[in-house]
Amino acid sequence: MTPSPGTPGEGRGGGLDRPKAVTIMPDPRLTRFARDLRKNSTDAERRIWSYLRANRLGGHTFRRQHPVAGYIADFYCHAARLVIELDGGQHATAEGVAYDECRTAAMAAVGVHVIRFSDHDALKSSDAVAQTILREVENRLTNRPPP
Repeated sequence: MTPSPGTPGEGRGGGLDRPKAVTIMPDPRLTRFARDLRKNSTDAERRIWSYLRANRLGGHTFRRQHPVAGYIADFYCHAARLVIELDGGQHATAEGVAYDECRTAAMAAVGVHVIRFSDHDALKSSDAVAQTILREVENRLTNRPPP
């Protein structure tokens, strides 16, 4: 880095030039779609969100229906770079499986890990799903590779 013009090392303009942060604006269509999905959550999403919202799960912050890598994730923990997906019956078809593989690959390409649960498990074994999510978040935060 090179000194910027001005009084060297003192006050405004006297520090080092810093690279400007690159801001990637989310696609406004995805943002609108995510907002609509938040308003129309499935029963399974509402159940798991009751565990994740307001930092209830181990103090970790989650976002719901959040754009990630051009897709909308059901839940996203930015600190752990972790997506949680709840899959209904449509995900069991050949087309659904192929689509999910593309989503997972796109997210992995930007360093985000995806874990999936069936809607059935989310509704019938909510505590176990929440504990699995908590273990995965804490594992990713503990064993996170350097950037």
